Amino acid sequence: MTDRVWGILVDSFPKILLPGLRMTIPLTVIAFALAMVIATVVALIQFAHVKVLTPLARFYIWVIRGTPLLVQLFVVFYGLPNLGVYLDAFPAAVLVFSINEGAYCAETMRGALESVSVGQIEAGYCVGMSYTQIMWRIVLPQALRTAFPPLSNSLISMVKDTSLAANITVMEMFMATQRIVARTYEPLALYLEVALIYLLFSTAMTALQRWGEKKLTVGGALHA
Repeated sequence: MTDRVWGILVDSFPKILLPGLRMTIPLTVIAFALAMVIATVVALIQFAHVKVLTPLARFYIWVIRGTPLLVQLFVVFYGLPNLGVYLDAFPAAVLVFSINEGAYCAETMRGALESVSVGQIEAGYCVGMSYTQIMWRIVLPQALRTAFPPLSNSLISMVKDTSLAANITVMEMFMATQRIVARTYEPLALYLEVALIYLLFSTAMTALQRWGEKKLTVGGALHA
């Protein structure tokens, strides 16, 4: 590695990291929080077999999981203006990522809800609990404990998928790197550098995932 390349990497590191802290992480956190709300609602609709809403929930999952995320970003950011709907890049990215991730997490949550034994639900009714109380106190806590590992994996994947937001002009880490590459003509070194930063973010989130799993395991053992 030449002194020039090393100097470029040292100079570009904060210029790539700061957009990650200011844009990539907030985009991930906000979108995933909204995705979890969507996923929980859609999963509960399917779990309860709501006649009118269940087909709509399944249609939503089918469409979103069956179309590429990049295409969805383009439809919202570049396509909706034809209908008079204009969104800035960041809100458009939040909307698309939350809707997209919500469809995948909804299936994770549905599977977790269905893993709770029917006997526990019946026991809840026997002690006089309402359906809402059973869901809130018995089913959802166990389902969230079961779903935590795959949901955490989805969150880590979303951190990396946010690089696609560069295609709709969101100034996140990958777009910042592209601009530096265009100025310095050092694509290999700079793209490896941004890959390392994504790896650092993912490693930190993996450590948090393991910590959360241990906490949930201990909590589940105490309440068993």
